[in-house]
Amino acid sequence: RNSRDMEFATFYSCSVCAEQYPFDSDVRYTCPKCDGNLNLHFDWASLRASFDAHGLRPVQNMWRYKSLLPIAPEAEEPVIAVGGTPLYNIPRLAADAGVREVWIKDEARNPSASLKDRAAAFIAATAKHAGHPIVTAASTGNAGAASACMGAAMDLPFVCFVPKAAPAAKIAQQLTFGARVVLVDGNYDAAFDLCTAITRERGWYNRNTGANPLTSEGKKTVSFEICEQLAHSGQFSPDAAHPTFAAPEWIAVSVGDGNIIVGVYKGLLALKELGLIDRMPRLLGVNSEQSRACYTAWAEGMDPHTMEPIPADTRADSIAADLPKDRVNAVNAITETAGAFVMVPDAEILAAIPALGKVGIFAEPAASCAYAGLKAAVAQGVVAADASVVVLVTGSGLKDVPAAQEASSVVPPVVKPGDLAGAIAATE
Repeated sequence: RNSRDMEFATFYSCSVCAEQYPFDSDVRYTCPKCDGNLNLHFDWASLRASFDAHGLRPVQNMWRYKSLLPIAPEAEEPVIAVGGTPLYNIPRLAADAGVREVWIKDEARNPSASLKDRAAAFIAATAKHAGHPIVTAASTGNAGAASACMGAAMDLPFVCFVPKAAPAAKIAQQLTFGARVVLVDGNYDAAFDLCTAITRERGWYNRNTGANPLTSEGKKTVSFEICEQLAHSGQFSPDAAHPTFAAPEWIAVSVGDGNIIVGVYKGLLALKELGLIDRMPRLLGVNSEQSRACYTAWAEGMDPHTMEPIPADTRADSIAADLPKDRVNAVNAITETAGAFVMVPDAEILAAIPALGKVGIFAEPAASCAYAGLKAAVAQGVVAADASVVVLVTGSGLKDVPAAQEASSVVPPVVKPGDLAGAIAATE
């Protein structure tokens, strides 16, 4: 931690009791005092004084922003590039949703086909640099697949605890990447608790989003990319604060455990503190009605830390959480950006899969949820018709092909070999 970049990371603070711990202390996961999630703080004044946006690394992936991340410059990076995913302006979706602009940030283009590759890459690089021999996590699939992929890329063993009901494709990904997979006869929360226990017992490095505060540090790079891509798109006016970055009005994010929207918020906050954008975009958090803990806490003014679990049983498995691990920070992200939570039924989540598919985007349910939420927010008057909105598509539809099949009402016709008349009739 002697490098210039690492000096900007100063201390952790607890999201619940506000206790502070130096960044270079032995505190690594949750707050020792109350078990609340930790947030990393930076010396923005020093970083702002030395940062030159044109000095970003000349690579088109998440490591372009390495100088803004709490990792030593010399730390090894995975050989498989993560990030640099496309951002599309899609007028047909804007017309369908009823807003001025819809931009799709397609995180399905990452190596394991989800945004969680960003956290996994950062955690793998951190663990390898620190000399941790094994990384472990609990996952409904995507975080495990991402961590297995990045572990393979860095020759770093990975052990994952997965609810046995997780989609087979996600389990297959992990096994293909060489991970050791343990199926848990329970939900995500049960897998998380078992993973936490074995971390303490065996001293493995815990990648869990609800325990390791550095996961959101990797995920925040998606915000850096969104704002830089908007400024260079030729279709969006750069912020007055800096010509290299531009802030949208809204960013729609599906929410399960809450860590992705927390990462998005932290990235935007960093850009604002550095003077690279002049305002914070508003965040739209989207829950399934069948996994609605964060929405409920926000809408009913509950204390997210002390709330009781709300049983989750959604078709969007990647965002199913009875008691989201990063719920305190997720609700805070909405509050601090004057944003909102909405919730949508699973039927609308599934309907959003073919809606996105018709413009060339193949999303799993947890990703299509964000677009379904945008449509609901417009219908409810939460998002105005003249808004410019970025929708974060967090994972590929190939993760859950049965969901896409379930969402499609089309039954392809069958014709016999050589039946030209039948083929013509079938295509009319």
